[in-house]
Amino acid sequence: MMNEDEQLRGSVKWQRKRHLDGAVRLGDVTRELMDNRISPVAARFGPIAELWSQLLPDELRRHCKIAGISGGQLKVLVDLPAYRYELQLCSSELLSELQQQCPRAHIKKIKFVVG
Repeated sequence: MMNEDEQLRGSVKWQRKRHLDGAVRLGDVTRELMDNRISPVAARFGPIAELWSQLLPDELRRHCKIAGISGGQLKVLVDLPAYRYELQLCSSELLSELQQQCPRAHIKKIKFVVG
């Protein structure tokens, strides 16, 4: 699987082939990136972020953010170990709600990381 830098370089190379003078229009590259890479991811995982913010009390929500989803694992960055501990205590309930309300995401585990 390509990382974001490789995807962007690939988009730029593709755009260069289309222009005889070698100039690349940033708007074209951005539009292609949004249409082919970002929009499908946002459509799939946007509801998770929205639900996450609804499930957590304000105090916890201010101290964590979703870092990504990979291989069925939702990675959440937490700013302090105390909040990580609190989130771990309620992780089974959070996981259950996410699985029930966002089944397309196929989340099997939540990993909390201090960072």
